[in-house]
Amino acid sequence: MFKPHSLSMLIGAALLAGCQAVNTTSGGAIGVDRKQYMFSMLSTEQVNQMYAQSYQETLQEASKKGVLDKNSAISKRVNAIGQRLIAKAPVFRPDAAQWAWEVNVIDSPELNANCGPGGKIIFYTGLIEKLNLTDDEIAAVMGHEIAHALREHGREAMSKAYGVQMATQLGSAFGLGDGSLQLANMGVEYLMTLPNSRANENEADLIGLELAARGGYNPNAAVTLWEKMNQAGGSAPPEFMSTHPSSGSRIAALQANIPKVIPLYQQARTGS
Repeated sequence: MFKPHSLSMLIGAALLAGCQAVNTTSGGAIGVDRKQYMFSMLSTEQVNQMYAQSYQETLQEASKKGVLDKNSAISKRVNAIGQRLIAKAPVFRPDAAQWAWEVNVIDSPELNANCGPGGKIIFYTGLIEKLNLTDDEIAAVMGHEIAHALREHGREAMSKAYGVQMATQLGSAFGLGDGSLQLANMGVEYLMTLPNSRANENEADLIGLELAARGGYNPNAAVTLWEKMNQAGGSAPPEFMSTHPSSGSRIAALQANIPKVIPLYQQARTGS
């Protein structure tokens, strides 16, 4: 009979066997190079297709409600910014040039925006109107969101969730007691989930900062954006901040890295 320690090692080996260590993007000027663990049976194409279906359902629902914004000044601003940033995405991963990118605006008071797997972008007008965002600040939001898609953080999160499920199933199959099984789950959570969630936000900040600069948008706007987010928080933080928590350390990290991308911004502005 296996001892709990041996069973834990066996579960770990089984989980690793289904994983691939990958780096979804090049490091760029800032140098984001963390290896990511993805389950091999969960491909980029599968995740992109799943999200594309959900994205279209969201657009259809918005269209039925008459809130899919195609022609307003805000929509034109967001789309123009989107095209400039999308053009720079292949710097970080060449295959992004073949993604079926979409940029859409929904007329809603929500303070939210996202870019899902495969380059599916949605902005809510409330984020722009209520925070009075400049084009540079819109680019800071969009760059951050595009970075999540380029790094496949969604697929990475799904791989982690699958790992937790597999650990549970394997533990039950091999007869781990409740205490040992709980310990195995905690190990998966702390070793895989929590550190990477913090790392993902940092990566999106840094890649987004560089992406916006390469698109010709002032990287200092990333700081003013998060300052506005903090001010808008109060007792009821914006929905955007529920998945993108702000803090002084985040702003400090952005400020520390801005000098690295200022030359890219200046080059983009002068066209040299």
